[in-house]
Amino acid sequence: MYIEQAYKVLHEWWRYAVGVLLIIIAVIIGQIPFTGAVFLEAHNEGMDMFNMNEQTMMTMLEPNLNLFLMLLSFAVGLAGVLFVAKTIHHQSIRSLTTSRQKIDWKRFWFAFIFWGIVSTGLSLLDYFMNPEGYVLNFKLVPFLILCAVAIVMVPLQTSFEEYLFRGYLMQGIGVITKNKWMPLLLTSVVFGGLHIANPEVTQLGYIIMIYYIGTGLFLGILTLMDEGMELALGFHAANNLFTALLVTADWTAFQTHSILKDMSSPTAAGFMDVFVPVFILFPILLFVFAKKYNWTDWKGKLFGSVEEPPAEDYKIIE
Repeated sequence: MYIEQAYKVLHEWWRYAVGVLLIIIAVIIGQIPFTGAVFLEAHNEGMDMFNMNEQTMMTMLEPNLNLFLMLLSFAVGLAGVLFVAKTIHHQSIRSLTTSRQKIDWKRFWFAFIFWGIVSTGLSLLDYFMNPEGYVLNFKLVPFLILCAVAIVMVPLQTSFEEYLFRGYLMQGIGVITKNKWMPLLLTSVVFGGLHIANPEVTQLGYIIMIYYIGTGLFLGILTLMDEGMELALGFHAANNLFTALLVTADWTAFQTHSILKDMSSPTAAGFMDVFVPVFILFPILLFVFAKKYNWTDWKGKLFGSVEEPPAEDYKIIE
């Protein structure tokens, strides 16, 4: 059982409190290069950085540099999560990732390739059905640099979010509350809430929080039903990576040298961006994964109790 993995390591509540604090500090340290670069650029342009909104800050730097520095904080945050798990909880990456004997990379690659193909197909379909809503944004050299940056940095960003929310916090809240619905709900709401400063929220309104929280719920369900994070890691990496490479827009968090630029108004894109994924695509994906991996006992895995295994079944590493 995935959440119960935390019983095999040091899992007192105060360790998670200290761990979260250290992870926050790691993320703040990782943000220093981006903040410093934006401050210098604003100073050179005679602008006051402290009065800028989020969208203005995202467009101050050259897009590839901006993407690298923006994602650097997540890479440092990921190192922070793994450091905290190892030093404070004496937990291996394997037990933080999955309840299986080893990390199942076939699951990761299935989710990554499957969603990569589906999301690319949907983007191209929308382009061919609505060509006037896009402009070709492709420039070879900037795009190649984007590929190098995105392929390295985006999986670090998505892995940080997964290891923090579906891993560290899911297990920690689970062993503290001794149920599964509470960590599923709390991690999804907090995951969605941390996106509230994104430019998309300003443009689309708070209704887009349905998408962010819904995505958190979807990834949490994947993790609990599959007893590991491999599918969530693969899906999340593909979702952000192909988005960064294929389509950008002036009102999104990722400003990139992508192939296409979406010129449609944010309100026109709202229905597709919010309701279609949460209420149509995610349920279809859950059905596909459930059939492929023979998921059973949905009620128990999503709403059951978290019970400490018998002492003879494991040994806590002191």
